[in-house]
Amino acid sequence: MPYDSSLDEELFSKFWENDMGKIVVSVHSYNSGPKKLQIIREFKDRDGNFAVAKLGRLSKEELQGISPLIQEALNIM
Repeated sequence: MPYDSSLDEELFSKFWENDMGKIVVSVHSYNSGPKKLQIIREFKDRDGNFAVAKLGRLSKEELQGISPLIQEALNIM
């Protein structure tokens, strides 16, 4: 069965931001299934718009910034 975005429910979403962009921590449930954590990186392009990029590695500053958000997401799950 193909992915159907209407079945994807976002239960929690918060972000941490710095000059380079932001990291979004969210919890989703697809088709009333198990709750799952999603972490994405969004960079600012030349026009100041956000574009999604591979998360890759995190700096200490980034990890310290999103750690409270992950804890909050855990409480939702």
